[in-house]
Amino acid sequence: MRPTVHDVAKAAGVGLATVDRVLNDRPGVRAATAERVKAAVDKLGFVRDASAAALARKRVDRLVFIIPDGPSDFMRHLEAEAREARKRLAGRRVDIEVRTVPAFDSDALTDALRAIDTEAVAGVALVATESAAVRAELCRLNAAGVPVVTLVSDAPRFPRHRYVGIDNVAAGRTAASLLGQFLGGREGKIVVVAGSMLVRDHVERRMGFDQVISAEFPHLQSPVMLEGRDEREATREALRDCLKREGDIVGLYNIGGGHQGILDVLADLPPEARPVVVAHELYDVTRAALQNGLFHAVINQDAGHEIRSAIRVLRSLIDGTPLSASQETIRIEIYLRDNLP
Repeated sequence: MRPTVHDVAKAAGVGLATVDRVLNDRPGVRAATAERVKAAVDKLGFVRDASAAALARKRVDRLVFIIPDGPSDFMRHLEAEAREARKRLAGRRVDIEVRTVPAFDSDALTDALRAIDTEAVAGVALVATESAAVRAELCRLNAAGVPVVTLVSDAPRFPRHRYVGIDNVAAGRTAASLLGQFLGGREGKIVVVAGSMLVRDHVERRMGFDQVISAEFPHLQSPVMLEGRDEREATREALRDCLKREGDIVGLYNIGGGHQGILDVLADLPPEARPVVVAHELYDVTRAALQNGLFHAVINQDAGHEIRSAIRVLRSLIDGTPLSASQETIRIEIYLRDNLP
């Protein structure tokens, strides 16, 4: 059986109250006594049950998730998973609050972070937008001892504790490899469609994509770059103008959302004029696009896994308990028409 606090107390020759003080780093215990308790913990292999400890203290950990609002189906899925997690964890000493902000808006994100009461909130997860003002607010949270996790899009130079999401550089490299292999020896231009190059995940995907295209597929010309803010109309008009202006577009990599806008354009083209398309995130629209041959591959990340992982990471940081690294790895999934789940 797993050792308990009673076993630790007996081995150290102290009372339960003393063990509790040492485990929770509270004052009132002599250094020699604290060392005896720590030695007993190590010898017995005692692992603190953080949930039981929180229950005993009647503590509720309030976690705030800040997720972009707007047209992105993936972000809506991420938001839905966070709200479902709140229901699932009700009564388990965790309260999840979901706040939404306009997509690609660092000022709105700054305001949302500024509104966080560090005395009432135990942890924060956010889809990061990099700006000096956002950094200042994350510094404030860090100084107050509130752990921060970035979701989907990282900000490694900011004071966050951990990133939860796929390796976006690797995702971009994967997209380039898929496009290059699908196109074989065909020559021509590739267009890259992003939501905004102000967010790190889109920048990293583009960087990884360019690395592989230039090194392994030199017969494919440097990508043409478009930004559609993940909006259907803006993406549609930008892509239509691009096809008229550039011509000879043989491949398309959609870094972010805006899938409907791309499909509007593809549907108007004759089959022989349609580019090979690799996109991100599997949901109803991209699934249908794979099935009807308008998209050739979809790179996916599991939104539910990301939300569950962010919760585990935040609780681990709050309670000082270990994590299983393999459980928190968000994997890059590749879907073709032939392996749709």
